Order: sequence, then C-alpha cells, then structure tokens
Amino acid sequence: MYQSFFPRPKLFLLTSLLWLAVAVTLWYTVGESLGAALGFPPEDPNAPPILGLGHFVTPQFLWFYLFCGVLFAAFAAAWMIFSPHPYQWWSVVGSAAIIFSTYFSVQVSVAINNWRGPFFDDVQNALSGSGEVTAAQLYSLILIFAKIAFLWIAVFVATRFFVSHYVFRWRQAMNDYYMSRWPEVRQIEGASQRIQEDTMRFASIMEDLGVSIVDSVMTLFAFLPVLAALSVHVTELPLLGSIPHPLLYASIFWSVFGTALLAIAGIKLPGLNFRNQRVEAAYRKELVYGEDDHMRAGPMTTKDLFRQVRTNYFRLYFHYAYFNVFRGMYIQADNIFAYLILVPTIAAGTITFGILQQILTAFGQVSGSFQYLVNSWTTIIELLSIRKRLVAFENAFEGKSQSSIEFEDPLTP
Repeated sequence: MYQSFFPRPKLFLLTSLLWLAVAVTLWYTVGESLGAALGFPPEDPNAPPILGLGHFVTPQFLWFYLFCGVLFAAFAAAWMIFSPHPYQWWSVVGSAAIIFSTYFSVQVSVAINNWRGPFFDDVQNALSGSGEVTAAQLYSLILIFAKIAFLWIAVFVATRFFVSHYVFRWRQAMNDYYMSRWPEVRQIEGASQRIQEDTMRFASIMEDLGVSIVDSVMTLFAFLPVLAALSVHVTELPLLGSIPHPLLYASIFWSVFGTALLAIAGIKLPGLNFRNQRVEAAYRKELVYGEDDHMRAGPMTTKDLFRQVRTNYFRLYFHYAYFNVFRGMYIQADNIFAYLILVPTIAAGTITFGILQQILTAFGQVSGSFQYLVNSWTTIIELLSIRKRLVAFENAFEGKSQSSIEFEDPLTP
C-alpha cells in the first residue's frame, strides 16, 4: 500500500511530521522577525482586518508563501537525493502541493469570516431603521463576498482535480506493485478482488478522507488564533464563570469529548467490517466457481455461506444501531452547544450581531476540525477494514505471519 507510492514510508512519515513541526515552530518563533528583516513587515494587531482579495497579498502573506516554498523545496530535494522513487514527484512534491493548497483554501474561509463582522453589523444597523446604512454599502459588501467566493471555487476545483490524479497515481502504484508479484499472488484466495476492488476503494476513500484530515489540520492552524482573538468578547461561560480564552477551551473540550465518545462506541466496527468482507468473498467465490462447474455452488453450500453473510450483517446492524444513537445525540447537541455557552454574553448584550456571526463561524470551524473522527468515523471504519484486507494479502505473498483476526471464525461473536 505505502512502499509502492512513498519512498521508505515509515521514515518518510516520521520526517514529514518532524519537518512540519520544525516549520510551524520556526514560523511562530522567528518567522515574524525574519520576515521583517527581509522586507515583509508584520501586520498591525490593532488594524482592522483587510476585506476582499487584498487579504491574500499583504506583506505577511507574501512572506508566508516564500517561507513555505523554501521549506517544502528543501524537504522534497532532500528525499529525492536520499531515496529516489519512481513516484516521488507525486508522493513527495504532490503531498506538499496538497497541503499548501488546502491551507490557502482555509485562508479563504478566514477572509469570509472577516467579512461577516462588518456585513452583519451593517444588516443589524439597517434593520434598526436608523438610516445610517445605505443599499450601496450593502451591495458593496456583497460584491466583496462574491470575489472571495469565486476565488474559493477556483482553489477548490483545482485542488480536487489535482487530488483525484494524486490518488489514482497511488492506486496505479499499488496495482503495478501487486501485478509485478502476480505469479506469487494468483494462488491466494481473493487475489483478484484485493488487486482490483480493494485498491480502487482504498484510492476512492483516500481521495475524500485524506483531503478532509489535511483540511481539518490546516483549519486549526488558521482559525485557532481567530477564535482566541474573538474570546475577548465573551466574559464568562455557564457554570465555569470567567476563564481565559473561554471559546478556545470550550471548543477543545467539546470536540475531545465527542471524539472519545464515538471512538469507544464504535470500537468493534472495523473488525466486524473486515469479517463481513471475508464471508462476502467466500460466498461470491463459490458462485463464480458454480458458473463453470455444475458440481460447485450447490444448494446446501450456498445456503450455509449465505447464512454466514446474514449472521454477520445482522451483528453489524446491531452494533451500528447503538453507535448511531450516540452519534445522533452528539450531533444534535452540537447544533446548540455554541449558543449554549454564549447565553450569558448574548443576554448581557455585550456583542453585536456581526461579532456573534464571526464567533459562531470560527467556533464551528475549530470544533469541526477537532471533530474529524466524529464526522468521518464510518468512512474511517471502512478504510480500516480495507487496510486490514490489504495487509493480510501482502503478508500472504511476502511470507509474513498473519494477524489473529485472519484465523477467527467469522460467526464467532
């Protein structure tokens, strides 16, 4: 799965995480002073946010582009020299491009959130009947939103187009690797399904899931400072009273709670999905043999195999039932949690409608990023089951020991 596409996968992942940690540390420690020394002065913290496309061409943003470009280029060049790989332009350079484009897309969301404050404040003033806000002002702000929205569309389409090619190259790399071992793997039960179907499904899920996790991490980097800054407008939280950065801590607590809740509730699901694929494969294989051999796929055999399929599905439905109970309760509570913690501030009338909209959006972005496992758990379960099957397949033709789940009776509870 991994060595076919990435150079020395475990070491590559470790060095990638270390390099990102170094990059983030440098940016938040010496990045501002280094940028100022190179002619990119920092933004005035007391200045109002820049609305529109000008948000992306400030000296601070230009310095960020240069900073990322140099660090990404150094990392890619080091790996190309250290461990050349046939797919290095896609796996190394492509991964860096996806990370950067995703972060830029998140910054577009930050620009839209900056726009929400003045727009909804003007809407509130206009609805009060004071006559201070004209239609031209509202149209002007809507035009600014349209420019940002079109930029978001362009970045979104370009990123998704590139990611689609990226994950297909990953599937192509897996296919080439497995087919190069075809004389060894052809005798393994379900080899054709592993090579064709599982690599296809793996690539399809990674296309959505991989982008989602990168987007969640980049959203945290972009919106955590925004949420921390907006916390100055919130004086206290229900039950807890006044605490520093209340919105930040509330979003972290709520997201960690939901992630832990659903991880515990769904702990059995990956193994159950894996067993389901085993009984489905056994049933399908017998039917395929029965197409050419009238001695195969007899009534008793197929009845017994389908009984295993039914038993496993019914067991899976049961476990998904209580998992969905917890997931549904959490999702519905999440719809009102932000309002719940803002009740004292709203009742005191200390914030405007525009600031309320900014807080709700930033809180939703941060908590949604922390809730990555909550929102993607069912897809992660499917990916884990596919990974289990591909690992078992690779272990079979590489002569490695199988995990215990391979030898379990699929009808064992």
